[in-house]
Amino acid sequence: MTTTALSPSDVGSFDYVIVGGGTAGCVIASRLAEYLPGKKTLLVEAGPSDYLNDQVLNLKEWLSLLGGEYDYGYRTTEQKMERGDPDDQPELQVKLTWIREFPHNAFQSQDRSSMIVDVGKRPGAKVGPSKPLLVFLTNCGTRFSRFMTDTGTNSVRIGSKGGFKDGVGFFNVSYNPDDGRRSSASVAYIHPILRGDERRPNLTILTNAWVSKVNVTDSIVTGVDLKLQNGTPLTIAQKIETVLCAGAIDTPRLLLLSGIGPKQHLSSLDIPVVADIPGIGQNLLDHPETIILWELNRPVPPNQTTMDSDGGLFLRRSPPNFAGSDGLAADLMMHCYQIPFCENTARLGYDRPENAFCMTPNIPRPRSRGTLSLVSRDPAVHPALDFQYFTDAEGYDAATLVAGFKAAREVAKTEPFKSWIKREVAPGPEITSDEALSEYGRRAAHTVYHPAGTTKMGDVEGDRMAVVDSRLRVRGLRGVRIADAGVFPEMTTVNPMLTVLAVGERAAEMIAEEAGWRGGDEKARL
Repeated sequence: MTTTALSPSDVGSFDYVIVGGGTAGCVIASRLAEYLPGKKTLLVEAGPSDYLNDQVLNLKEWLSLLGGEYDYGYRTTEQKMERGDPDDQPELQVKLTWIREFPHNAFQSQDRSSMIVDVGKRPGAKVGPSKPLLVFLTNCGTRFSRFMTDTGTNSVRIGSKGGFKDGVGFFNVSYNPDDGRRSSASVAYIHPILRGDERRPNLTILTNAWVSKVNVTDSIVTGVDLKLQNGTPLTIAQKIETVLCAGAIDTPRLLLLSGIGPKQHLSSLDIPVVADIPGIGQNLLDHPETIILWELNRPVPPNQTTMDSDGGLFLRRSPPNFAGSDGLAADLMMHCYQIPFCENTARLGYDRPENAFCMTPNIPRPRSRGTLSLVSRDPAVHPALDFQYFTDAEGYDAATLVAGFKAAREVAKTEPFKSWIKREVAPGPEITSDEALSEYGRRAAHTVYHPAGTTKMGDVEGDRMAVVDSRLRVRGLRGVRIADAGVFPEMTTVNPMLTVLAVGERAAEMIAEEAGWRGGDEKARL
């Protein structure tokens, strides 16, 4: 089971310390305990366990978690969108949509050694649609099928291998259709241990414990400082390695608070510089999106989809190979909601129709880059998250939203949508010019909770902004790796959950191989 306490005799007994029980952290903890039964692993999670917690596990309730007790409440700085109002958004990652990554999104270091291309191509991996990670293609009736038939649009299996071009389909959602509960990395990799289905006496899972510092001696990470739920401070000393999996916000935040990061930034806050690594907190990425909202003339029948937003539309708006090697892969996407998703239109003064249909133009490959920085040396103070949405010099990001609005309106003109729609609420039929659509789109823009890139992978010898190498080792330090979405050098085209999971799988393999593991008959999880 999980625990909220450690005895003094345990603090120096662990070979591996994993900070963060998210997607990658759960994978690595489970796999290291499996691959290295003679080694002790500690998984430290700041929040509570989700085991048997239906408030978290019931996927239909994901919107209710926003702003609740499990939401850290991270907000962006004001986003100064040209001709638009400043905007700020909460940060939380709660959805479980996944798509296989496009081939041109492979992570490679300058020596061409691929860290991860496709989770299905991992060395020695056994990958298949098996339990305990349950992934089902949702089916929400005939409306999209009718649209495809009437317009000649392609049907795409959104979870299929490779980079599909354009079309409509339904997202693969990690859940159990028998009870509607999530099948997250925690459910897939940790819950079997908690249930007793898998015996891992060498794994300790410490919950409700906040890590405040990474300790370094002579460029070697020796462990971490943390505080238990009861307020007791402890210093955990690893025997071999610490793996940071706290996510693209909290991993760089922790490193900066520990004196690891850009020297000038640390000195400005009187934080002693332990390691000058200029790339930490830079290259902040996200998938921004906006919304077009219609009022319907009748209610949508309930329980059409898993999350009320499972339909997806993918289009190609750019010339071939516009991004270098992306061919004709889709570069514009939209979720399709059959519920009133009005939070971001209501704050602009638009009304909230009781019966609504929404589409959310999204930028799969954004060009804008932001920064994460500290505003205080106090660990309790949230970092400044400046995504710098829509600041790319070419205007590509904003133009993608405009293209999305135009495509969405074409969808709305077709049956069966046309017969259901009463009126366009936002931005409103009077908003037609590219300039007006762009301004509205940026003002109504919101995050889809995919922060990434703040500890990017790269050639640490040739790129001074690279934080980790192709084996996830942190520049200039020993005894520490990073394995979360922060290592993405560029934003993945699609939802990053599966890619983060694959990073966790590969990290566990690399760590275990260095400890003498040579692969085996491990159980498929995907």
